[in-house]
Amino acid sequence: MRILLVGAGGVGSAAVGIAARRDFFETMVVADYDISRAERAVAAHAGDARFVAAQVDASSADAVAGLCREHQVTHVFNAVDPRFVMPIFEGAFAAGADYLDMAMSLSKPHPDEPHARTGVKLGDDQFAVADQWESAGRLALVGIGVEPGLSDVFARYAADHLFDDIDEVGIRDGANLEVAGYDFAPSFSIWTTIEECLNPPVVWEKDRGWFTTPPFSEPEVFDFPEGIGPVECVNVEHEEVLLVPRWVDAKRVTFKYGLGDEFITVLQVLHKIGLDGTDKVRVGDVEVSPRDVVAACLPDPATLGDRMTGKTCAGTLVTGRKDGADRSVYLYHVVDNEWSMAEYGHQAVVWQTAINPVVALELLSSGAWGGAGVLGPEAFDAVPFLDLLTAYGSPWGMREGG
Repeated sequence: MRILLVGAGGVGSAAVGIAARRDFFETMVVADYDISRAERAVAAHAGDARFVAAQVDASSADAVAGLCREHQVTHVFNAVDPRFVMPIFEGAFAAGADYLDMAMSLSKPHPDEPHARTGVKLGDDQFAVADQWESAGRLALVGIGVEPGLSDVFARYAADHLFDDIDEVGIRDGANLEVAGYDFAPSFSIWTTIEECLNPPVVWEKDRGWFTTPPFSEPEVFDFPEGIGPVECVNVEHEEVLLVPRWVDAKRVTFKYGLGDEFITVLQVLHKIGLDGTDKVRVGDVEVSPRDVVAACLPDPATLGDRMTGKTCAGTLVTGRKDGADRSVYLYHVVDNEWSMAEYGHQAVVWQTAINPVVALELLSSGAWGGAGVLGPEAFDAVPFLDLLTAYGSPWGMREGG
């Protein structure tokens, strides 16, 4: 297996550190628009000749395809924010490589009823060409981070092993992370955070299909395990709601994120004054995207690990019936920032995201997973994934009673 990793930011660099401990691949080309970031990620494993740094423009499918051909790449691993999904996806296909990402092609709200009806949904642009990928015998494994990703694997596991019929698959994400020295410091890409939190959330119901609600709707308090405790969670747009119903039979699918009042207020203010926008505006002699300005004013999430304390939890709450009795189960994965920093030198959120595509790549390398077309994690057997995740030293948990 010869891998092109596009993006050497927090998640990409963490993925390099995780992959360096495994032997399933021959080469990993670590590429970034800023080659110095790629070089730093590779330099952290200077004695490992499998890692090569390169420069790439992720907005150019031709550039991605050219780098694939130059290094005889078999698998493209997309670790940049979702505005670059389509050129990387198209570049991988053009070069005859398989493809993995952790976030899918961007949505566009319905022009007239954004808080009731879907417009262009997350992943629609990728699923539109699924037949081409399948005909070519190529695999695009989409949404294989932690959420989406591991959360979807949990949904597949629950459907196959824990339930006879499912009422709801509800992704619930929460943390008790704190960052010393900052009033506001998101632990993940603010560009992506704004995109998913301010777009209309999508809900799926079997008798209705996909529909939308206003941002931050349906608040509920969810008690997260391993000492995190109660966190208020709200509806947020996320890929699981677009992926799970394609392969898992459930009456309802939701995604709720534990944001907190302060975080929600900041996002609402950014939206009210237009700083969440992506269209460039002129400022003096330059043109700049307001959202890029916000990102530039905030600390790089990858650098926050030594100031961060607490744990992050990603999980899937499933309700339904087994053997005629009602059942509720929460399948989850918790990472303690103190552990991830000591063990890998990467903060908990980016590390938790990065481990899952590396596990998936190893399963594809061994043949435990395989297929063609545009497929989500739910399309594969969950057991090999969960077993290998545990073998990586990062076990998952299950709580009866939801």
